[in-house]
Amino acid sequence: NYLLGVGRADCTGPVAEIPLMGYANPDQVGGGLLMRLYSRAFIVADLDDSKRIVFVSADIGMVSQRVRLEVLKELKSKYGDLYRQDNVILSGTHTHSGPGGYFQYTLFWITSKGLIRPSLNALVSGIVKSIDIAHQNMKRGRIFINRGTVENSQINRSPFSYLENPASERSRYSSDTDKEMVMLKMVDENGQELGLISWFAVHPVSMNNTNHLVNSDNVGYASYLFEQEKNKGMLPGEGSFVAAFASSNLGDVSPNTKGPFCVNTGESCNNPQSTCPVGGATMCMAMGPGNDMFDSTRIIGQNIYLKARELYEKASQEVTGTLSSAHQWVNMSDVSVKLNATHTVKTCKPALGHSFAAGTIDGVGAFNFTQGTVEGDPFWDEIRDQLLGEPSNETKACHKPKPILFSTGEMTRPHPWHPDIVDVQIAAIGSLAIIAVPGEFTTMSGRRLREAVKKEFDSSGTPRMDVVIAGLCNVYTHYITTYEEYQVQRYEAASTIYGPHTLSAYIQLYRGLARAIATNTVRDLPRGPEPPLFTMSNLTLVPPLTADRTPANTTFGDVLQEVRRQYQEREVAEVTFVGANPRNSAENATEHNFLTVERYTNTSDSWDVVQNDASWDTRFYWTKGLFGRSNVTIEWHIPHGTEPGVYRIRYFGHYKRKLSTSHTISVPFEGTSSSFEITAL
Repeated sequence: NYLLGVGRADCTGPVAEIPLMGYANPDQVGGGLLMRLYSRAFIVADLDDSKRIVFVSADIGMVSQRVRLEVLKELKSKYGDLYRQDNVILSGTHTHSGPGGYFQYTLFWITSKGLIRPSLNALVSGIVKSIDIAHQNMKRGRIFINRGTVENSQINRSPFSYLENPASERSRYSSDTDKEMVMLKMVDENGQELGLISWFAVHPVSMNNTNHLVNSDNVGYASYLFEQEKNKGMLPGEGSFVAAFASSNLGDVSPNTKGPFCVNTGESCNNPQSTCPVGGATMCMAMGPGNDMFDSTRIIGQNIYLKARELYEKASQEVTGTLSSAHQWVNMSDVSVKLNATHTVKTCKPALGHSFAAGTIDGVGAFNFTQGTVEGDPFWDEIRDQLLGEPSNETKACHKPKPILFSTGEMTRPHPWHPDIVDVQIAAIGSLAIIAVPGEFTTMSGRRLREAVKKEFDSSGTPRMDVVIAGLCNVYTHYITTYEEYQVQRYEAASTIYGPHTLSAYIQLYRGLARAIATNTVRDLPRGPEPPLFTMSNLTLVPPLTADRTPANTTFGDVLQEVRRQYQEREVAEVTFVGANPRNSAENATEHNFLTVERYTNTSDSWDVVQNDASWDTRFYWTKGLFGRSNVTIEWHIPHGTEPGVYRIRYFGHYKRKLSTSHTISVPFEGTSSSFEITAL
C-alpha cells in the first residue's frame, strides 16, 4: 500500500502566433486549437510518508531545463524540501503541436522565435498546479502493473540505421520497434479508480508540419478517450480520473505506418537517404493510416487507448516495496567511459551534423538558411556571428564520422547554444524502476539501457526489477543512437549531440544510479555541477500584441458567416465571428475556454454545455487580417450518436483596447451563433 495522489491541469498557453515546437519549421505557427494540453501529475508516498516520488507527463514537445528549474523553484517555495530534483520526474509526451519558446539554450530560440514568456509561464504554472492538485488529494491506495503488445501503430523511420546494429543483437528481437506498452493502474483502498500511466514508444507526429492547431496528437487523444470514459458526464478536462500516455524510447519510431512516399509521384522513398528521384529529400514524407492527419491521429490514438484499456481492466500484479530515487547532474560534454579493462573513450562538446538539417520522413528539413533572411534582423544579427564560427579540430575529431553543421558546444552568444549539464535520474516504486532520460533514445539504445540497468539491479541484490524508460525528461538533448547507428549519420545520429559514445556514457551513469538505489547508498552519490539559470532578455520575434479592431459597423463577437438551420450527425456545423487575438485570452486566464457547443432543454428553458474547446470534435481557427482585424471560425464535427435537438455554438474572447498611449486593457466579449437543429439520420 501507498499514499497516492493524481492531478491534471491545463498548460495550453497561447494558441496563436507562437511557433509550434517539434518540426523546427518556422512557418508552422499556432492559429487555433484542436485539443487542450494538460499536465498530468502522479504522487506516490510510502504510508509513513517518509519518501515521495512525483511523475509528471505533460502534453508538450519536451521538458526544457528552463521549465524544470522554474518548476523546482516554485515547488521549493511552496513545499520546502518535500519535492526536489531527485524525486520529481518531469516528462514530455513529445507532441509536435504545442507552443514553443520555453527554452534557455540559443539553438531552440531559432525556430521558436526567442524566449516567449506567456508560453513558459503557462507550462510552469500548469505543471505546478497539477502537482498541487495531486498533493491535496493524497489517499491510501494500491498500484498494479501490466504490459502488453500494441500492434499496427509504429514503424521504424530509420530502418537502415537499425540494421547497422550487430545481427546477433537484432536476432534477439522480433521487431525493429519496441511494441510493448507498460501500464500502471492506481486505485484507492476502497477500489475507487484514480488513474493510470502508460509508457509506449511512438512519436506523436500523426499531425504533420502543415498543422496550425494546438493539440496533443495521438497519445493526447488516447488520454482524452480514457478520461472521457472514466469521467462520465464530464466535459473534456474535467473529472478526477487522470490518464497519462507518456513517452519512452521513441527516437526512431514513427506512427506513420504506411511508410515514406514521394509526395509528388507517389512512389516509395524507403531508401537510406530518404530521397525522391524528383525533388530530393524534401518530397519524401511518411503517411499515417488515415485519409488525412486528423483521421490518422484518431486511428493511432484509439489503438493505443484500446490496448491500455485492456491492460488496465486485466491488471492484477500489484506493485509493492520501498520508494527510492537517485539523481545527478553531469557535464555530458566531458564524460570518460570505460569500455573495458584497457579502453576508455570520451563524450564530446555538443554539435549537430549535416543530416540534422534534413529532418525526417515525419517532417522534412526546415533549416533552409537562405541569404537575405538574416539581413537587418536584430535577432539574427546577434546570432549570425556565431554561425560563422568554425568547429575546432578537437570537436571535429571527437564527433567523427559526423560532419559538423553547428558546433553548438563552442557557440556561447547570447547564451550557450546547447546544455553541457544534464540530469540523469531513476525513481523506483517497489519493483518498478523508471529511468528518466533527457532526450530521444532510439529503439536499440533503449533496449541496451534497460538491459544494463536491469543487470545492475540483479547483480546488486535487487533482482526481478521491471525497468521502464520515460522519455524527454528534465532537459532536452536531442537524440541518443547506438554507436553502430551513429556511424551512418541519418537524422537521429546527426542529432546525437555528445558524439559517438553518448549512449555508453549514459549506460555507465544510469548503472551508477541503479547500483546506488539497490545498495541503499544514494546519499553518497555526488550531486554534480549545478545547471545554469540564465538571466533571459525577452528577445523575441513574436509580434507584439496591438489593439484589436473590427470591420465597420460590427462589434467583437458578431457573426460574419452563420450556421445552417439543420444538420445530421457526421456533418460539420461551422460559424465565423468577428474575432480578436486569442493571445489576449491566454494572458488573462489560464483556464480560458474559447468555445462551447450548447444544447437547448425545453423543460428547464436552458442551454446546457455539451462540448468545449478541449473536445476532439471542435476546432477553433483564428485568422489574422489587416489593421488589427481578425476572424474566428468554429467547427463542430458532429459525432455519430449525437442526440437530436436544438443546438448553438458560442465563442468567448478578449480584445485589447487602448486607453492611452501607454495603457491598454483586455475586455472580455462573446458571440453566439443562431440555433440549429440536429435531426436523426
